[in-house]
Amino acid sequence: MSKISFVYFDVGGVAIKDFSDTPKWDVMMHDMGLDKFDRQIVDDFYKKFETEIVIGKRHVDTLVQLYIKEFGITLDSNFSMQKYFLDHFDSNKSLWPIIAKLKLTSKVGLFTDQYPGLLDGIFARGIMAPVEWDIIIDSTLVGMKKPMPEIYKIAQEKAGVPGKEMLFIDNRKKNLAPATELGWQTFFYDSRDYERSSHKLAKQLGLSAKK
Repeated sequence: MSKISFVYFDVGGVAIKDFSDTPKWDVMMHDMGLDKFDRQIVDDFYKKFETEIVIGKRHVDTLVQLYIKEFGITLDSNFSMQKYFLDHFDSNKSLWPIIAKLKLTSKVGLFTDQYPGLLDGIFARGIMAPVEWDIIIDSTLVGMKKPMPEIYKIAQEKAGVPGKEMLFIDNRKKNLAPATELGWQTFFYDSRDYERSSHKLAKQLGLSAKK
């Protein structure tokens, strides 16, 4: 890779193990009693609200009552989708030594699509790499989401370095495309195999994936 002065990491599916490329969403649908309905209908219902949630205009827990009304399911009055997510997220410790070593020679940041308050919950759980992040671009705070080109321009402006000296690591290729167009270096992190992806990233950076 060329000179790297700033590295942005995606959160879900990269910096932490979320529901990406796992059956965890299916399990949640089952636990909510939504698995008995046509999956496409359930997914389409969620997608109607997804952008509002990710850009911070709606809390994900407002969907609970909407699911109850739309599908007639019964849920505990204290059920929280947000808490469910947090309870089922895990740390990606295979990436921690890489982040720590990058931090010695460059700035590091998070560039992430989130739900309102979710990132704070992730930090509170202690599953994020124990480093001080230089910049955090949270979709719910800027009111835009990947792969909208405008959010990448904000991320580059905040980083304060030329695009060619930036590296963006994400587990969705569609999110890497706008970064490439701006001249950033990119790395596709395959969240189907965290250990292997961390090893490939370390090798590409000329680093050891071990502590």
